[in-house]
Amino acid sequence: MTEQLPATPSQTVGPYLHIGLDWDRYGHYVAPEGAAGAFWIRGEVFDGAGQRIPDALIETWQADPDGRFDHPDDPRGRVPGFRGFGRSDTRLGEYSIHTVHPGVVPGPQGAQAPHLDVSVFARGMLHRVVTRLYFPENEAANAADPVLSSVPAERRSTLIATAEPGGYRFDVHLQGAGETVFFDV
Repeated sequence: MTEQLPATPSQTVGPYLHIGLDWDRYGHYVAPEGAAGAFWIRGEVFDGAGQRIPDALIETWQADPDGRFDHPDDPRGRVPGFRGFGRSDTRLGEYSIHTVHPGVVPGPQGAQAPHLDVSVFARGMLHRVVTRLYFPENEAANAADPVLSSVPAERRSTLIATAEPGGYRFDVHLQGAGETVFFDV
């Protein structure tokens, strides 16, 4: 029988997230500069009082344009150098992720609309919170998405990015008015 070790108590996930992270390897670029169809997603993270959080960390995970989660060196991939994973802090006021549109992801409950899974780490939080970013132009796919459809209609807008020149804007509100929908994962 294997000995069970007691759980280690949680610690808050901030405020020093930018120290020691490998930004060259796991930084802003999910898709390399110059990749066909690449764009920026930018946004801010706000606390319950509506104040910007200058030391949060955003992580994104996404499928490639074909809806696959293959290794970045897969020669079948349409976007050479695509990683599927991005990470950005907010120390300069906002986060930024350089990526491409993900494809439709098949699932046991039906196809999932193109989306990014977004994790937020910030001071005072014992665990990350997880949300999703959907794209506004995918109205039909968004309406059929099983996860987005499970969210009350009046709160779905907190999961839809806003198109802007050069990409999209997706602000995250951790609490308060306009609180972003988070999922229990």
